[in-house]
Amino acid sequence: MTKLLLSLHVLAAIVAVGPVTVAASMFPATLRRALGDPGHGDALTAVTALRTLHRICRVYAGVGIAVPVFGFATASSLGVLGDTWLIVSILLTAAAAGVLALLILPAQDRALAEAGTSGAPSSSPSAPLSPGRLAMLTGIFNLLWATVTVLMIVRPGSTTGA
Repeated sequence: MTKLLLSLHVLAAIVAVGPVTVAASMFPATLRRALGDPGHGDALTAVTALRTLHRICRVYAGVGIAVPVFGFATASSLGVLGDTWLIVSILLTAAAAGVLALLILPAQDRALAEAGTSGAPSSSPSAPLSPGRLAMLTGIFNLLWATVTVLMIVRPGSTTGA
């Protein structure tokens, strides 16, 4: 049963987290193009691409809930729920989910609303983050997931071997 749970956990991570990291990483560069000349064909195509990238991020973020669910089941099956490496991984996963749900997705929503209407950044408090700041947040999100991946492979202090 442990091997099945671990396989499902890894598959869920690949299928769910992979598309989010790629789509979120592509969003800032596409946003730069969309905020260019709003009447230009490339800008219109970029807005369509932004909608697609945002939808990928939202849908796969929801699917990504399977990753910690299978992760907890696997950890319980292995008897490692109290191990430090796992607790740190859980905290980093929660931080990555928070960055995605509370910062990246809302910023993408605001960017889509703005890119679809004007193309020129507004000065309102609800204005989207600049593409550079959104890229930074996405980089943080990706770095958190990369760290979790390394911890899952290395498992420092784990008694399960590695």
